[in-house]
Amino acid sequence: MQKLSAHRVGIAQGSLVLFSDYQDGGAMWTGEGPRELRRIVTFDEPFRELPSVMVSLSMWDIDQKHNPRVDISADMVTVEGFVIVFRTWGDTRVARVRADWMAIGGVAHEDDWDVY
Repeated sequence: MQKLSAHRVGIAQGSLVLFSDYQDGGAMWTGEGPRELRRIVTFDEPFRELPSVMVSLSMWDIDQKHNPRVDISADMVTVEGFVIVFRTWGDTRVARVRADWMAIGGVAHEDDWDVY
């Protein structure tokens, strides 16, 4: 459990089309075996503390002739952003994917004191 010590909590959220590989014959659509794609997300303003980040698939377009194998996660989380990681494997053919994300964490307030 993450316990926030800040008296102010911020929530950042967004949506990002990760790829549309069917349009240009990209690896997620034409490849086989392990494949991975990473996209950097930068928050509009930094959190004061490391946020909790959740990523989910909000749209997926996958060939119905093959098993749908997907894994999506957040990696390299900092107060300034994180990386969305999308993976597939085997003979799965993924045409396109959109990911939604949400970050929750402590944020600075104008009444905070920075003591050095």
